[in-house]
Amino acid sequence: MHAEPPLTDLLIHLCGALEWDDAQRAGEVRPESLTAVGFVHLSAPWQVHLPANRLFAGRADLNALYVDPAALHAPLRWEAGVPGDPDSMLFPHLYGPLPVSAVVAFRPYRPGPDGRFPALIHRPSQ
Repeated sequence: MHAEPPLTDLLIHLCGALEWDDAQRAGEVRPESLTAVGFVHLSAPWQVHLPANRLFAGRADLNALYVDPAALHAPLRWEAGVPGDPDSMLFPHLYGPLPVSAVVAFRPYRPGPDGRFPALIHRPSQ
């Protein structure tokens, strides 16, 4: 049995509970973004709250899938987010489906009392 990578080394994909159930049966996560833009949106743990608040406001059924990047089969590229993200912030994009076998853990990810999703960890020192 191999040791789980440290939290800061993992990537996160957000999905609803039903989407995660479907993915476990299919063996892979294939969000709409894979067809629409050609990649699966991922985040580092310290930045996941940004897309969560932008894309999933008001949702209370999200799971944070913790992904081991070493277990991915498709190309992974760090690319610019959207206007309004902090300058020079890059997000990981997976150019293929996310295999369930690369998910080392999943946890509910719920908004706080103010309705906003919190940061999971602080950005590590560079």
